[in-house]
Amino acid sequence: MDEVFKALADPSRRLLLDSLNDTNGQSLRELCSGLSMARQSVSKHLAVLEAANLVTTLRQGREKLHYLNAEPINAIADRWIDRYDSTRVPALADLKTVLESAAKPGEFVYTTYIPTTPERLWQAITNPEYSRGYLGHAIESEWQKGSTYAWVEGGLRIEDPEQVVVESDAYQRLAFTFHTFTPELSRIAPDLSEEDVIKAAAEPRSRVSFDIEPVGDQVKLTLIHDGFDPGGAVQETISHDWPIKLSSLKSGLEHAV
Repeated sequence: MDEVFKALADPSRRLLLDSLNDTNGQSLRELCSGLSMARQSVSKHLAVLEAANLVTTLRQGREKLHYLNAEPINAIADRWIDRYDSTRVPALADLKTVLESAAKPGEFVYTTYIPTTPERLWQAITNPEYSRGYLGHAIESEWQKGSTYAWVEGGLRIEDPEQVVVESDAYQRLAFTFHTFTPELSRIAPDLSEEDVIKAAAEPRSRVSFDIEPVGDQVKLTLIHDGFDPGGAVQETISHDWPIKLSSLKSGLEHAV
């Protein structure tokens, strides 16, 4: 948490976060072109932001793209905004909202670091007995590329031929098309109205991927959910649900150590 406050204390680093808030997923070249900072300075500031987990990166061909990450702000919010009168920390609350809402059109990216192993994290995501407790849902599948799966949550079982595993590289990467929006979903999700479900069902089927990378004695987990209509019902739903699910996963694995 000290690293987060240190990273946010520098005005140049806040400018970089502002730039990513305006246009998420920028390369180093793009960030430099929009700011009056030398390339070397931008690289150093990005390294600090990445170390604080305020920025996460993804490789796309030869370029490294930079994304805002809300997870550390969520952690600060849980400790400080909930503990003290939120009216005394409006800037932090606003930053939390900005980081959670900033995303490339049709794309949601969220990164967290968990003190666990790739094997245990993989099991927590793919084993229904574990994922029910850690994530609040279970995915039943053979976890082979092209195999279908059933999404089980709140007593509801969602199955569809288009719910398929796209990639399955044990302990490293997992990707699948997102579950179908069935009418029953509004019964288990209080914040999801029947109208929202109908709208979500009419949108393109989106895709979820988990990237797992060992970093020292922790594991870096990057979730990418993309392929949905920007500003649509699916984006609104997953932008709210995934941070809660991943926070629960992180907390569960930390306490299981």
